[in-house]
Amino acid sequence: MSKTDKISVLVVDDHPMVLEGMRAMLNQISFVQLAGLATNAWEAMEMIKLQLPHIVLTDINMPEVSGIELTEKIKKEFPSVKVVAMSTFKERSYISQMIQHGASGYLVKSASREEIEEAILSVYEGRLYMSLDLHLSGADKREMKSPVLTSREKEVLQLIADGLTNMQIAEKLFLSMHTVDSHRKNLLTKFDVKNTALLIRMATKSGLL
Repeated sequence: MSKTDKISVLVVDDHPMVLEGMRAMLNQISFVQLAGLATNAWEAMEMIKLQLPHIVLTDINMPEVSGIELTEKIKKEFPSVKVVAMSTFKERSYISQMIQHGASGYLVKSASREEIEEAILSVYEGRLYMSLDLHLSGADKREMKSPVLTSREKEVLQLIADGLTNMQIAEKLFLSMHTVDSHRKNLLTKFDVKNTALLIRMATKSGLL
């Protein structure tokens, strides 16, 4: 990966020591470009507006606006940005909530540099990444990896199934063509399919249509 196509990563955490630790860690990864460090959701959203990163690594347990709420805001306003949750919590409810709100991965804060590298690459390439440290059962992992859609993605999926074009969907939902296209690409990625016909078939099979 050349310098021009490095993966840009924004880190959000309300603890300065965590931010500094992540800065040091990410600066050691050759294919990562640090897009910035934010101490809360408001800072993060402003930074994303200024420079759209590929990935946002966010703490879950933050004051005022949690990582779960931040993830929902990011996916609503910037659907192309991937989100990876970071936390010391290993409870499944937190992971489920993050994934349901659009996160593409979950890392525990004790993760090694190698694991962070793997998570960033996996998520960048459109796969779901779950921390090696989670100790989930096989059934839990399978359930986590079944497509979980945001409310906006469900709306777009239904309209695609109804036969609407991107332009018609954009007009109906008051979105830009670029945003609709990003949602469509995210849906294809989440279902691991290459075209609309397969997307509709897989979504129907999953009970989402």
